[in-house]
Parts: sequence; structure tokens; C-alpha cells
Amino acid sequence: MSAQPIVLAAGGTGGHMVPASVLADELARRGRRVVLFSDDRGLRLPGLFAGVETHALASGSPSRGGVAGLPGVAGLPGVALGIARGVLAARAMLRRLRPGIVVGFGGYPSLPALAAALALGLPTVIHEQNAVLGRVNRLLAPRVDRIATSYAHVARLAPGLVAKVRFTGNPVRPEIVAIALPTPGPLDVLVLGGSQGASILSGVVPPALAALGQPMHVTQQCREADLVHVRAIYAQANIAADLAPYFQDVPNRLSKSNLVIARAGASTIAELTACGRASILVPLPGAMDDHQTANARALAEQGGAVLIPQRDFTAARLTAELLAMNPDRLALMAGAARDAGRPGAAAALADLILETI
Repeated sequence: MSAQPIVLAAGGTGGHMVPASVLADELARRGRRVVLFSDDRGLRLPGLFAGVETHALASGSPSRGGVAGLPGVAGLPGVALGIARGVLAARAMLRRLRPGIVVGFGGYPSLPALAAALALGLPTVIHEQNAVLGRVNRLLAPRVDRIATSYAHVARLAPGLVAKVRFTGNPVRPEIVAIALPTPGPLDVLVLGGSQGASILSGVVPPALAALGQPMHVTQQCREADLVHVRAIYAQANIAADLAPYFQDVPNRLSKSNLVIARAGASTIAELTACGRASILVPLPGAMDDHQTANARALAEQGGAVLIPQRDFTAARLTAELLAMNPDRLALMAGAARDAGRPGAAAALADLILETI
């Protein structure tokens, strides 16, 4: 294994942490030592970065109004203070580690490590998971060496930076990539609401499916508070349903489904396209820079998804969309989603990183 480590900077949410973890596994397979810089919230996410050395840094986000790692510090001055402290700590760690490169995955938890790397003159790469360049990545893009994107066209990317860009795709777990296209059969719906669930899916999806009056199976992520209500609707409609606040076996659930109803986070889109699943996407309103709508629109334009804005997401609208989901259309959408996927994204991103060192 190479003694010169590769530092990955990610944190906060699964959308940043999951692709970074998949990349870490790919780099480890190539004999590279990986070190993770994150925040406390990112390090608490389960099942990621097995065997990887990790370091928590203070960071801050104006959108959250506080500073991770600095209890009681809030507001913009506190955010600036938290980031400054994180940068100082990151500089000390990077001097000790002497990494070959620092790779950022966006979000404010990645900022201290990338700022420190730039100050020290280290090679740098940023990866953007969404169809809109995020705020931290927009700040860093002019100064880093390379920019990896998950979409061929990314909004808010300055034209002068195009020469730095490589379209790698968004790394997805190998067990997702290995899932075969669905076979024809009764409707098998997987409903995912993101890491915190989504109450609107619990309110709209069950009555919409019940109105179809056809045999099907449903697997639905529900918040604890919604479980009893949702279970009762499916039971009354004689619909077989598996309900839980969180599913640890998402690859298995995906492999059995032929339609997914979900938010439009970057990791969700990457997984749907990697395995080829038709989907109905309801972007989270108010997501920063409305990136979920951009993500969903890109897949819908390629024929792999139906985009329904949350303001239009009603039981009647969803029932109408579901009535149009005959086996032929589901197969066409699954194929279009698969065509839009980048199953080799982890390898492509690892190649770019190793070329940049």
C-alpha cells in the first residue's frame, strides 16, 4: 500500500458521504491509503468508511445557522469562526499526513480541508454530485486543480472552468451496480423518502396505490409517526406492504422493485440509473439551489423518470401517473434510466485523482 495517503473531505449528509465511501473502497483496492476528514454529523453515519482513518473538523453552515464541533456557537460570525478553526486544524493534520492529494465532496464540512490544502499548495480535486454546482464547490472551483461532475451538464459552473472538468459520474456501491434490470411482473413499488423520511410520501402514496385496485407489493420508508396510519390504508386495500423508518438492505429492495417513488437526491438518482429502475421523483422543495429539481429533470428528459413538483403531488395526480405505468412503459423507463447511469463512476473518479497527484 502506498505510504502517501489520499485525503477525502466530506460530511454532513449521506449524499456527500456515500460516494466518498465508495471511492475510498476503490482507492483501497488499488493499494492506496485513504484518510477521511469530516464533521461529527458525517462520522455518525453508519456502515461507511470501514477501516479508514478518520478525523473530525469543526465546520459551519450559514444555512444551518451553527457550527458543527463547536457547541453553542451560532450565527454568521460563529460560522466563520468555526471554519477558521477547522482550517487551522486541517493544516496541522495535512502537514503531519503529507497527503498526495485532497479530494472534496462539497458541503460546508469539506471547506476547511480544501482551504488548508490550497494554502499548503497540495493537489486538489472536487467532486460535484448534483446537476447544480453547490455553493462550496462554486467557491473552490476556480482554485482547485480538477473538477469531477456527476452530470454531463452542470449549472452554475463558470464557462472558464470547463477545461478542468471531467464527467465521471457519481460513485455507487458495487452491490447496486450488480442489480439486473427488472423482469416483467406485477407492480412492485419501493418508496424512499431520504435519510429523514418524507411525510408527504406517507400522505399521498398509500391512497394513490389503493385507488389502483390491482395486485402489487409495496416497500415504503415511513417516519415512525406515520407507520400506523400508512399500514392501515394498505391493509384495508389488501396491499402487501413492508414498512419501516429505515431499510438497511436497500440493494435487495431495489432488486425486487420495478418502480421507485422517491426524492431526487444525488445518491438516489445515481443508484436508480446504475441499476435501471423507472421512477417517479418528487424533489425536496427548498433544497439548496433547487438542485433536486435539476437532478430529477435531467433523468426525466432522458426518459427514465417522471418529475412531479411537490406542489402538484396529490393522490389523484399520482394515481393517474401510475395508471400509465404498464409493463411496456416500465421496461422502457428502466432501460432509459440504465442508459443514463455511470456504473464505472468510482473507477473513473479514482483515475482522475491518481492522474492529478
